[in-house]
Amino acid sequence: MVEIGYKLASEEHGPLDLVCYARQAEDAGFSFAMISDHYHPWIGREGQSPFVWCTIGGISQVTAEMRIMTGVTCPTMRIHPAIIAQAAATAATMMPGRFVLGVGSGENLNEHILGDRWPPAPVRIEMLEEAVDVIRTLWKGGMQDYYGYFYTLENARIYTLPEEIPPIYIAAEGPISASAAGRIGDGFINAGTEAEKSLLAFRRSGGDGKPAYLEISVCWAESFEVGRRMAFEHWPVPANRGELNRILPTPTHYEQLAQMVTEGDVAQHVPCGPDPEPHIAKIQDGVRMGFDSICVHQIGPQQREFMEFYKDEVLPQFR
Repeated sequence: MVEIGYKLASEEHGPLDLVCYARQAEDAGFSFAMISDHYHPWIGREGQSPFVWCTIGGISQVTAEMRIMTGVTCPTMRIHPAIIAQAAATAATMMPGRFVLGVGSGENLNEHILGDRWPPAPVRIEMLEEAVDVIRTLWKGGMQDYYGYFYTLENARIYTLPEEIPPIYIAAEGPISASAAGRIGDGFINAGTEAEKSLLAFRRSGGDGKPAYLEISVCWAESFEVGRRMAFEHWPVPANRGELNRILPTPTHYEQLAQMVTEGDVAQHVPCGPDPEPHIAKIQDGVRMGFDSICVHQIGPQQREFMEFYKDEVLPQFR
């Protein structure tokens, strides 16, 4: 049986709204929520980018059962993995047994802001592997030293550790990163790019039997036409191909890129409108590929309407 989750898009919503949406999603019957960790939104129109760890603290106080997962945090450049280890340990302490640390190799959009060089993908994956090792080292408890190629710890100890150490899921969108996820991850996350191929590489590299999560974007609206327009205006990212979503440095660059795609280009990847069938079919595509859990991102401001629609028309199809 597939689990359906809700995407808390930090790029589109402020922290108080995200906390409210998390509670509403739990009430609507979503099994989990995945919250993005960005310093910038993709485009200026999205308009938000709160600090995810503050928001998670608020979410922990208004939800009771729904699992919360970072979707995803980059623990390599903008924030040192030792700090991520502490933040995630605190979050897991506040939500016993229902917090998951999702990590990935990041995007230049968020990670270049301190002036660091944006390395090529193979180096970013090596950094991620070492960062995960740093996090797990600190989660062992006690005073720790670590002298790696990328990261150093000296006399570091996390005193506030949860009784149940959270799993670490690795995001990947290609066979190389997916293979790394299979080796070092407790689970797998894919945001919709090369999903089937990446999942296969994950399974073959040590991920067999581990949870696999797929993120999809949809746009519920009063009509297909309104949904298609809203998806294009608020979230043109799905139409971008190749490495562009990893290497462009600012929202302005993504706005320029959006001028090269059309509403139709975005709608090819995003179910739009009030008909439940395209939404159900999109989820079923993920199930067919072999994913255990599907996280649904509703584009735009109509979050409450989307949740009511899914509660009545979509979620019952997968129970």
